Amino acid sequence: MLPIQDFVTYLYDNDRAQLTITGYKRDIEQFERWFRQTNGEECTLNNITPTDIRAYRQFLVTVEQIKATTINRRLAALSALMSWAVQTGLVESDPTSQIRTIPHTDSRPKYLDKKAQYSLQRAIEKDLQLSRLRYPKRWRSRKRDAALIIFMMHTGLRLQETLDLRITDLQLGERKGTVLVRRGKGNKQRSIPLNSEARKAIEDWLSVRPENDNNYLWVALEREESGHLSCRTAQHVIRRLGQDAGLIDLTPHMLRHTFAKNLIDSGVSLEKVAALLGHSNLNTTRIYITPSQNDLEQAVEKLSSH
Repeated sequence: MLPIQDFVTYLYDNDRAQLTITGYKRDIEQFERWFRQTNGEECTLNNITPTDIRAYRQFLVTVEQIKATTINRRLAALSALMSWAVQTGLVESDPTSQIRTIPHTDSRPKYLDKKAQYSLQRAIEKDLQLSRLRYPKRWRSRKRDAALIIFMMHTGLRLQETLDLRITDLQLGERKGTVLVRRGKGNKQRSIPLNSEARKAIEDWLSVRPENDNNYLWVALEREESGHLSCRTAQHVIRRLGQDAGLIDLTPHMLRHTFAKNLIDSGVSLEKVAALLGHSNLNTTRIYITPSQNDLEQAVEKLSSH
């Protein structure tokens, strides 16, 4: 067996994000199952060869036929595992070192255009109205769900950054407010100004949030004992309201991308967008100025109006 738990402990010790750790663990376990089924032997660090990695890459491409980004993520998980194994002396060489990633042409982030944002806002409002009339016991959790989505779309925080927030990280006033992200990617702190929509979302949630010893901003209401809202529950909430709005597979990162695209469209400079998103490299932020298909269609359509 692979020393997955030891690797996970290493990731925690190096302050890797919870979502990254969970994803790496899942991807490595999937490879381990494939290895046993394909080779008919136990998967250990010393049993993995470059041929196995190439065969697995080919399996993902031709048999599973999954997206290039997903394949590259799974290969990245194996590369991280083997790199750690080399560093700790568990193996002498890295079988993933010569494996190429899958090229993919469309690297534009997926975001909600103005029409989709309107549809999502309307779905949230309808959900609140329906729950208050028909499901009063669920109304408080639906208030939280609505506030969570609006907050994320107007702050651009990553899901884990959002769920890690404490009430003490908030500074709210009548006309302005900020939220402190204590542990962003790379363990970096940043302070995010809150616009009126984000402030209202927080105030709406705090008005019904149960008072207890839990200092987390977003708490679970589905269990008897309120605790930290889980990533899985938050993802389900976002997907459910996205489906209500006719948006298939709405994700937390799409809300983050929407925030960034709205800033760019409003004329905000790349440097400011990068600071708000917590990017250390401006090249990471440049993806938001890559024109989408809709941008190109609008550009061409303008020719007809002259």
